[in-house]
Amino acid sequence: MENIETVLNFLDSILGGALYFPLVLLGVGVFFSFYLGFPQIRFFKHAWAVLSGKYSSRDDPGDTTHFQALSTALSGTVGTGNIGGVAFAIFLGGPAALFWMWATAFVGMTTKFVEVSVSHKYRQKDANGQMLGGPMNYMESALKLKWLAVFFAIATVISSFGSGNLPQANNMASGLETSFNIPTYVSGLVFAALLGLVIIGGIKRIAAVASTLVPLMGIIYTLSALAVVLTHYENIIPSFAAVISDAFSGSAAAGGFLGATFAYAFNRGVNRGLYSNEAGQGSAPIAHASAKTKEPIAEGMVSILEPFIDTLIICTLTGLVILSSGVWQQKFETEFASFDTEIVAGIYTESDPNHVQQLFAHLDLIPPSNDPVKAFSGTLEVTEGRITEAGVTILHNRSIAEEVEISQNSRPFTGLLVVEDGDIESADINLRGYSLLHSVPLTVQAFRASFLGKYGEYAITIGLVLFAFSTALAWSYYGDRAVTYLVGTRWVTPYRILYVIGFFIATVVDTSLVWLISAVTVALMTLPNLIGITLMRREVKQMVNTYWEKIKQESSAKGD
Repeated sequence: MENIETVLNFLDSILGGALYFPLVLLGVGVFFSFYLGFPQIRFFKHAWAVLSGKYSSRDDPGDTTHFQALSTALSGTVGTGNIGGVAFAIFLGGPAALFWMWATAFVGMTTKFVEVSVSHKYRQKDANGQMLGGPMNYMESALKLKWLAVFFAIATVISSFGSGNLPQANNMASGLETSFNIPTYVSGLVFAALLGLVIIGGIKRIAAVASTLVPLMGIIYTLSALAVVLTHYENIIPSFAAVISDAFSGSAAAGGFLGATFAYAFNRGVNRGLYSNEAGQGSAPIAHASAKTKEPIAEGMVSILEPFIDTLIICTLTGLVILSSGVWQQKFETEFASFDTEIVAGIYTESDPNHVQQLFAHLDLIPPSNDPVKAFSGTLEVTEGRITEAGVTILHNRSIAEEVEISQNSRPFTGLLVVEDGDIESADINLRGYSLLHSVPLTVQAFRASFLGKYGEYAITIGLVLFAFSTALAWSYYGDRAVTYLVGTRWVTPYRILYVIGFFIATVVDTSLVWLISAVTVALMTLPNLIGITLMRREVKQMVNTYWEKIKQESSAKGD
């Protein structure tokens, strides 16, 4: 496991976690925003008209309606990223991270418009007569870059597990266990079976379920989140102020939160923004390729609405829930994940500004070369679950852990604890204590800190289940289409079986490791797609001009 974490951390450091990644992602969106005259603003109203079916016909080629295609794409983006991903971004970067999620969504509206339009233009039919579309199609047919298309399709198959399967199942099962004491393997078995029943029906069944689930879960979650925010109404304006004021300076230490630099908040906000709305990742074009329309640009218009709904509305609500409640800087009792735990030499306290500054630098994207915070190596004497000797500090979830209890086989541990480079080497050792929270547990605490009390936790859990399940449905289709592109329809059934099995297994995987897997797989899809749509820029502009000329001609003919 340690070797796997090392490899994943290395991949993340050169891909999604690298300093260049958010710059490239935002840069492409900014470029197309100017190049196409800010379509996210100019085409916004028209997009709703297209969604209503005003510019399409039942006889148009395709498998789903505009609304079903949008619902499928939204079900892929409105997932645990909206509940756990926003919490993870704030946990890492503080309020400033939310600002960069907004920025990613705004320029992402244009990025998604471009990627959906060009992918829709080059869609094809598979051996079963169903639409097969996505970035791999334009990469091969328009750019003549077969190798890039194959790379993207392989990355999509991997990402269907890393983004749409593993983190969704893991967070869903964790939420159900926390709120309703349902064992993870039980919820895993039940929902894996339901998942299999739906995805075996292909895009039409997936779209039918998604078009029902998406509006329902959106309404439930929005009403619940508003109830929580209104409980802390006096903190709404200060929360917005913190988001904006910290955007270009980073977030200062507060409570148990040790602070984050501008670079850290920027990187993690953009990264989580991408995970939430998937703009530029190339996944949504696969769902939109199924839409019934003769006009690729029309479907691109519909896709503009996705980042708006997903990030600018739903993620903002989650962010306000967390920030206004103040739980993001509070410590709660939790089981320590080894992945997020480090034992360092020396005693550090939050009351000492120098200690805070040193830990702040130690936990940054790139720690200083002369970092005074050193990982501890040696043995520690433990009696009845408590470390009896001074000289070390336990860090968990980027905070100084408190009241740490050490157990082995569910009993208080007594003996010598072996530590190497900050990691516990002794077998079967578990730690529990107080630290900051992240992901879904943080959002759950925010909902509980309202007049809803424990019922707020139930609301978030129900929303989580709906979000996670619908996301898994959409991503099964994305992987399905990528497998079809790579090896044909005969391998779709084996893929679906593996997908369902993976969904069950993911219910017992460590949360932090799952998020790291998703971060790596997201970047593997995004980078080739951003390169591809940039190379297609002139064709996109011509497509837009042709579309509007046709719309004007039709309006003139009707006397509008």
